Amino acid sequence: MPTKIEKDDVTGQQTTGHEWDGVKELNTPMPTWWIYTFYATIVWAIGYAVVYPSVPWFTGHTKGTSGYVAREDVTRQIAEARGAQAQWRDQIAKASLEDIAKNPDLMAFAVAGGKAAFADNCAPCHGSGGAGAKGYPNLNDDDWIWGGKLADIMTTLRHGIRDQDTKTRVSEMPRFGADGMLPRAQIDDVAEYVLSLGNRSTNAAAAERGKPLYTDNCVACHGDKGQGNAELGAPKLNDQIWLYGGDKTSIVHSIYFARAGVMPAWTGRLDEVTLKQLTLYVHSLGGGK
Repeated sequence: MPTKIEKDDVTGQQTTGHEWDGVKELNTPMPTWWIYTFYATIVWAIGYAVVYPSVPWFTGHTKGTSGYVAREDVTRQIAEARGAQAQWRDQIAKASLEDIAKNPDLMAFAVAGGKAAFADNCAPCHGSGGAGAKGYPNLNDDDWIWGGKLADIMTTLRHGIRDQDTKTRVSEMPRFGADGMLPRAQIDDVAEYVLSLGNRSTNAAAAERGKPLYTDNCVACHGDKGQGNAELGAPKLNDQIWLYGGDKTSIVHSIYFARAGVMPAWTGRLDEVTLKQLTLYVHSLGGGK
């Protein structure tokens, strides 16, 4: 059935013949300025395709009359930057971390490079300023699970934590609850005793019950006073800095299920000079020992 086209009684505008629930569609033409703009974009697109590489083809893509390729331009700029930095990078490659830290100019260059590498590779987990988050260590304080000396930080960066690297750092806390090693009531008592190590316990009787359990199960790694052990990757328990939360619920969860955060090994992903720069930058954040 042919579409019935008529004029609208109110506007005098011709309709398209489409009607929905008594509402008729007007055949209103596009504004002239819009039409001209549309034509201009077509002309611009054709001109761009002629001048610059843009159109996919069987053997790759059209090359364009300008000969300009953004990828090649970026490669050239990177090469020029590398050339300008070569003298500094060579010095970093040959010097120890301690020697770099003693040279103000070299240290400034290393920290600047480390800051850029940190933003690209580390900030998504540790934050742009290294403040960390729940499950991701704060790199600004002086509480280090694996040690905060230059060599310690470098080792962590190179080999990661619980990564597939053959030299990765591994600490494995037993799942005291999930594996049935301790009943829930005793886990609660141990958590209360852990709170007492930082003078935060609110249940002296529970803390007293938890003390022998802590001695039997936790002292070997965390120390008799909760001082931790960086060689084993056992965190301190007697301060106010907690990776997964220091409230009783979080501590009970850690004892019951354990924790097993992973950090990637950066060897092979980043070159040795960049690893040194990252080490010096992280150390300079304020918490390095």
